[in-house]
Amino acid sequence: MRRLVQILSALAALCIVSPAFAQEAPVVRAPTGSVRGEGAGGLHIFRGIPYARPPIGALRWRPPLQHPRWRETRDATAFGPACVQPTSRGTSIYAGELGAMSEDCLSLNIWAPADARNAPVLVWIHGGSLTTGTGSEAMYDGARLAAHGIIVVSINYRLGILGYMAHPALSAESRRNISGNYGLLDQIEALRWIRRNIGAFGGDASNVTIAGESAGALSVMYLMAAPDARGLFHRAIAQSAYMITMPELRNSSYTDLPAAEPIGIWLGGQLGANDLPALRSMDAEAITNAAVRAGYFPLGTIDGRTLRRQLVDVFDRGEQAQVPILAGFNEGEIRSLRFLLPPPPADADAYTSEIRARYGNLADAFLELYPASTISESMLATTRDAMYGWTAERLAIKQAAVGAQSYLYYFDHAYPATDELGLHAFHAAEIPYVFGTTGRTPPRWPVPPSTPEEAQFTDAMVSYWATFARDGVPRAPGQAEWRPYGVERAYMAFEDVPRMRANVLPGAYELQEEVVCRRRAQGGIAWNWNVGVVSPPLPADRPEC
Repeated sequence: MRRLVQILSALAALCIVSPAFAQEAPVVRAPTGSVRGEGAGGLHIFRGIPYARPPIGALRWRPPLQHPRWRETRDATAFGPACVQPTSRGTSIYAGELGAMSEDCLSLNIWAPADARNAPVLVWIHGGSLTTGTGSEAMYDGARLAAHGIIVVSINYRLGILGYMAHPALSAESRRNISGNYGLLDQIEALRWIRRNIGAFGGDASNVTIAGESAGALSVMYLMAAPDARGLFHRAIAQSAYMITMPELRNSSYTDLPAAEPIGIWLGGQLGANDLPALRSMDAEAITNAAVRAGYFPLGTIDGRTLRRQLVDVFDRGEQAQVPILAGFNEGEIRSLRFLLPPPPADADAYTSEIRARYGNLADAFLELYPASTISESMLATTRDAMYGWTAERLAIKQAAVGAQSYLYYFDHAYPATDELGLHAFHAAEIPYVFGTTGRTPPRWPVPPSTPEEAQFTDAMVSYWATFARDGVPRAPGQAEWRPYGVERAYMAFEDVPRMRANVLPGAYELQEEVVCRRRAQGGIAWNWNVGVVSPPLPADRPEC
């Protein structure tokens, strides 16, 4: 034995055997089975770990199944395939390298400090309109956040028609007589996997934060509303969330949205597949692309079980998960999402006339916030505030109302490349700062400059997010103290540097809350996107508003 030790020591001195070899290939023996990852920079990284068995082919459109335990040590050094999604995103600034796609895509990735013991866990849910995206995108690399002593997990979940279609034939074969929401059920199963297994990686299953941006933030709200997700997480981060109207499974009395099951029947007809066996026999990529061409837009469905009410009703009734929240939105949300805008009126007089005809006794308040003198900017701000600003502040208000700490932000940070393209503080612009991945953005993304100021700004945002995940209070050394939303309506303004301010965009939340209240009281009118010059005429003021 002594001779063997001498030989190994000599080889190590010659760099034939590296002392860091064990760190380069960490093995974790988790309840689900052993996995071998990779060590780098004081972290243990595991990629492509399956968290559920995907129902595919003849079993397509069913809830995920718990993955059976595996016996052999599984290699976890490569990302799993992305969930099936449209194969082309054109010239979008969000389009990056996607890699392989598969229906067998329910996997997660873990970045953990090598010495993690009961470490907080942050679970990242990617955005992409519930249609595109993957947890393996380079911009979501969790290394910088994990270096702050937390474990970062990113997940894949079913998308588009494969993740959200409801259909009466699917409901009939379900013991709960419901369908749809499969992507959301995947997210819940991932959280269950984390509860069972994260301790083996050094994580604390009783200290889990769910986080996401755009459709990922919509998913965060769905999880906050879903009874089956209760207790699986303990804090929430919602970046550019949108509390839009959801379809009901079988009825459409609440809004003008068609019910989800009839949408499924219509979609089958559009695809030339008029029954469930025909739909299940179609190639996954073909059916996904065909659904997009047909105009299918995936959303969560109110099915009475997974999601019981409209999100606005859940939060008004205090039925959501009563956890601390960090929520916010960006100044230029719509600058990169101009397809959400209606055609502009011909001139200022036409704009004013349209607003007065549609907003009635709220028109003066509307025109003060969104004046006719700057139609282009006013229209950008109208849609931003109706979707993202209203939602972010509403989340802060409603969580505070149930006694949960809430923190609000407004991202107004820009740099030369964004302003040259007219994309000042655009939708998702905060993500590479949150992850510390400003050098790993998609190919067409406006490249942030490499300056000391940008580095300090990035350090601040990474720290705020990591400390909120750690103990529910966002902090950054040497930066502004982030106060809770509270009675002063405090928020962090991420400008050239973080600054504490109060009362973001005065009057915007109040106007939109009044608009939504009137539409809800009247019934039959969805409140998302139907804003500004395309707003249906608002009903008169009602006592309940």
